[in-house]
Amino acid sequence: MSNSVSSNTYFVGIDGGGSKCLARLESLEGDYLGAGLGGPANPLHGLERAQNSILVSVGNALEDAGLEKEDFSNVVAGVALAGVNLPSLYDIMMAWEHPFKAMYLTTDLHAACLGAHRGGDGAVIVVGTGSCGYSTINDETLTVGAHGFMLGDKGSGAWIGLEAVKAILLADDQLGQQTLLTKVICDKLECKPLDLIELLSKAASSDFAKLAPAVFECVERGDELATEIIQSGAHYIESLARKLLVNKPPRLSMIGGISPLLVEWFKEDLIEQILPPLDQPEQGALYFARAEFDKQNQSVAVG
Repeated sequence: MSNSVSSNTYFVGIDGGGSKCLARLESLEGDYLGAGLGGPANPLHGLERAQNSILVSVGNALEDAGLEKEDFSNVVAGVALAGVNLPSLYDIMMAWEHPFKAMYLTTDLHAACLGAHRGGDGAVIVVGTGSCGYSTINDETLTVGAHGFMLGDKGSGAWIGLEAVKAILLADDQLGQQTLLTKVICDKLECKPLDLIELLSKAASSDFAKLAPAVFECVERGDELATEIIQSGAHYIESLARKLLVNKPPRLSMIGGISPLLVEWFKEDLIEQILPPLDQPEQGALYFARAEFDKQNQSVAVG
C-alpha cells in the first residue's frame, strides 16, 4: 500500500483485547468520524479471529462514518493488541497481508498509556479481562504482569471468574466453604455445579470475565468467599500500582471494566494518586499511528 497522504486519508485507532476490539476513525485533520466494535482480538487466542475482529471493527467504524464499509485502502491503522508484547506474536501480526494503506502495530498497554496521558509520560494499569501495568518515563518503559490468563492476570475479570468457579466446585465436593457464588453463578449459567466443568473447561478468558459481575454481587450480599477473592485480587493490583510508582511517573491512571470496582479496596494514599485517563486506548493508538506515519513520510521526503 502507498503511504502518501491524500485528502481522503483516514486514521483509525484500534484497541484489541481478550473480549472485544474497539476502533475510532478520524479524518486526516483529526476530526472524529465514527466508531466500530469487533470481537476478541488477542492473537494469542487465535490469530485469524484477531485479524477478523480488527477488520470488523474498522468496517463498522467506516459504516458509522457514512463511508464504504470495506474500503480499507485509504485507512492508516494504529493497531494496539493484547498479546503482541510476545515477540513471536508481534512478528506474526506484522507479517499479515492487511488491506490498509498502512498499519502500525503496538501493544495495548502502550496505547493505553499514550491515551491516558494524552501522549505524555506516565503509568497505566489495565484491569479488564486481563490485568497488567505499564509505564513510560523519558523513553524508559516498564511492564508488570501481562502474563496472560493461564499464567497470571490476577485481579482481572477472567481471574475473578475462574477463582469463583474453583470455589464453587470445592464447595460442591464438601472440601471448601459453602458460598452464595454457587447459586448466583449457576443460576446465571442455568446449570448445576458439576455442569461447570463441561461448560468452562475449554472456555476463553472472556467467558470467565463475564462471571466477574456475579462475584461482586455476592460481595455486596455479604458472601465471605467472594469477598476473599476480591480482596486478594485488589491486593495484587495495589502492589502492581506501587511498583509502577517507584519510578515516579508524572501521572498514574487505571482503565478497564474492573478498575472502578477494585479502586475502593485500595488504601487511601494510593487512591489519591490515581488520576482519570485523559483519553481512551483507541485514541492512544491514533496518537501512535499519526506519529509513526509522519516519521515514515518524513524519512521518505528526506531520502
